[in-house]
Formats: sequence, structure tokens, C-alpha cells
Amino acid sequence: MRNLRTVAAVFVAGGVLWADTAEFPARRAALAKSLNDGAIVLFAHTEKETDDDRTGFHQEPNFYYLSGWQEPGAILLVAPGTDILFLPRPDVRRERYTGKVAGPDDPGIAAATGFATVLPAERFEAELRRALERVPRIYTVGDDPIERLRKAEPLREVASAAPAIAHLRMVKSPAELELIRKAVDATVEAHRAAWKRAAPGMYEYEVAAAMVETYTARGCERSAYPPIVGSGPNGTVLHYWKNRRRIDKGELLLMDVGAECAGYAADVTRTIPVGAKFTARQREVYQVVLGSEKAAIAAVKPGIKLAELTTAARAYMDAHGGFGKYLPHGVSHHVGLEVHDASDLGVPLAEGMVITVEPGIYIPEENIGIRIEDMVLVTKNGTKVLTEALPREPGEIERAIGR
Repeated sequence: MRNLRTVAAVFVAGGVLWADTAEFPARRAALAKSLNDGAIVLFAHTEKETDDDRTGFHQEPNFYYLSGWQEPGAILLVAPGTDILFLPRPDVRRERYTGKVAGPDDPGIAAATGFATVLPAERFEAELRRALERVPRIYTVGDDPIERLRKAEPLREVASAAPAIAHLRMVKSPAELELIRKAVDATVEAHRAAWKRAAPGMYEYEVAAAMVETYTARGCERSAYPPIVGSGPNGTVLHYWKNRRRIDKGELLLMDVGAECAGYAADVTRTIPVGAKFTARQREVYQVVLGSEKAAIAAVKPGIKLAELTTAARAYMDAHGGFGKYLPHGVSHHVGLEVHDASDLGVPLAEGMVITVEPGIYIPEENIGIRIEDMVLVTKNGTKVLTEALPREPGEIERAIGR
């Protein structure tokens, strides 16, 4: 049984996994306060809902954010005067394949989960009806849970709790920022390892493997998303995940790769020349992308919206060679428990939010795809670039790869 509650800190690979055990009930209390006219119901992922055979079980992010619970099949019920975790009874046959899990009748289960009340999953419907004696509606997250609860309680309004949870998740606590920094540091080292490894004749997947090896060795359990390692023409494909092509000398190599550590993601992109310096044309385009990124980062401050960063980046590109037409995507998103973290795009930036800034120029007819992506913490007066340790100036990159 994974216990995140009964110790002050859990250590993994020499680093803190989670240090503030009071955060989860505080989050539930904050959510209950914002949705005080309803009962909040969240369902954990089941083993069938995640790609267990390839990557192992991974908890539904909103459920983890509110509970800290990492095992499948649980249910969360939060309402005025109610804070209950429901656990399925262990399946002895299933445990022979996937290992032992916690059950509702285990000794010390309340301390292990951080919930004063832990009940068997079969008690959920009865407890929900009891909670609904005090509130008129139900809140949940996801289309399937909404339909499930509408069938169970056809006379009740069932609404989405996603916006309210997103508002909480957008602002990161000190403990969350610590975990994000751990993921960032491991990711920066992975990019540096790739720069040393990348050479003409290698395959893209070999470079990706070097990066994954680096951050897993630093205590990060998995990739935050499938590594994107695109050489030459593949660098112009925004989400290129095949990583099958042989890399040639003088080509650009775009690496959009990030680690996930203790559930928190990093998202970093760099573009380097392989086995050579940047050509004059590559450097020209690279400098425009870099200038647009700097312009967008300079625009980050509390009170502005993410769309304004895209406007700033594209304006810079248009003013420096008319490259704005080669930017087909927005340049920023929130990062946290998910690489594209829960957010409300209508909410202005605020202190404690973590976002990416990632402009790119993609010119397929020239086999030029350049994206530069950094992670930025919004501070009281502006920003702090969390990934600043990874070079982005073209001369610094050339020196780092030995050219």
C-alpha cells in the first residue's frame, strides 16, 4: 500500500516525493467551499482505463490532486459535513497479477489515506443519497461520470466540477513547485545528454532513449509525454512521435522531451544542428524564433492572458522577416500534474502559475523546423524562467555540442 500520509516526507532516488501531507484535505476543503451547493463526486481510474500493459497504472489527475491516492477503483465524495474515500474490496485473483492493494477494512487505513472516513465502495450510493439530503446538485468531472450519476440520480442536476478544480490547480503551492523543479532539473540534464549523444547516422529513437535514461536515473518515473525527436523534415511536424528516421549531418534536430517526477511534468524544447554549426539560413530563422520567445517571456506578468503571449511572439516574427505565417500554434499552456495542465483560458495569469513559452517556425519546403520552449513561473512582478540552465543562444548551443 502506498502511504503518502503517515510520514512527513517520502523519499525517492534521494529527492522529496511529497512533503506537505496537509495539502490534500486543504484542497478538498477549498473545492467544497467554492461548490457549496452540491456534492462533489470523483472517480479514480480503473486499471482498464489506463494503458497498464505499456506504462503501468496512472491515476486520474483530478482525483490525485484532491486525494493523493494512487490506487485504482476508488471514489471520492465531498459535501458539507462529508469527506469520504470509498475503496473497492481487494480482488485476491487480481492481486496475483498486479500486487496487493489497500482495502477499506485494512488496519490503519484512515491514517494511510488521510481521510477520517474510509468506506467500502458498495456504500457509495447510500452515502451519496445521504449527502444529497443537504444539497441540491452533484458535481463531477468527465462525460462518463456525468452520465453515470445522471442515471443513478435522475432527479438531480449533475454539473461539471472541472472549472472549479482547474482554478485551484492553476496556482501551484510551494510543494508543487519543488516537484516541478525536480522534473525540470532532470529534463535539462536529459537535453544536455542528448546534445552530447546526437550524431550523424544515429536514429531519432536512440537520442530519445538517451534522454529517457537520463531522467529516470535522476528519480523521475516516466516521460511526461511521448518524446518528440524530429530530425530534418520531421522537425516541421508539431507532434512527431515516431522517432524512426536516421539523422544526417547538418540537419536540425528538434527535441521536445520532458520528464514526469512524482506526478509533475516538465515540458522543454530545444533545436540543435547535428554534427555541424548552424547554417546561415538556419541561424537566421533560429534567431527570429529566439527573439519571439524572449518577447513573449517579457510580456508575462500577473493580469495578462495566454493569448497575449502568442500575439507578442507573432508580432515579433512579423517585424523580423514576416515569419508570423509560419507559426501555426499558440505559444503557451499551463504545466503541472499534466503536461497540458488543467486551466481556464479566460483567467488571467497570477503569481504561482507555471506556463510554457514555446514559439516555433516551421518551413517544410526548406526542412526547417525550429521550436524553443521554456517553462516560466509567474511571480509577483513578472517571471522566473525555470529552465534557464539549458542554453538557447545559438553560439552557446554550438559550444555545448562541440562545434
